[in-house]
Amino acid sequence: MSKKIAQKSPYVIEVEEGRYAWCSCGNSSKQPYCDGSHKGSEYSPIIENITEKKTVAWCGCKHSSNGPFCDGTHAKL
Repeated sequence: MSKKIAQKSPYVIEVEEGRYAWCSCGNSSKQPYCDGSHKGSEYSPIIENITEKKTVAWCGCKHSSNGPFCDGTHAKL
């Protein structure tokens, strides 16, 4: 399974404090979060613990150098 670009922009979402599993393979139907679609591949979700309510720009292209957070890489794809 190759890494799929889910979208060429971030998922900007207001999140509550909690634990989030960001999809790293791009195949989840629950973007930007993991739904288990990576099973059997070399990919696994990245777990992020958010400590307060805030707006997060989750990477949508799955190529960010900043883990699950958007760093603008999508503009170069």
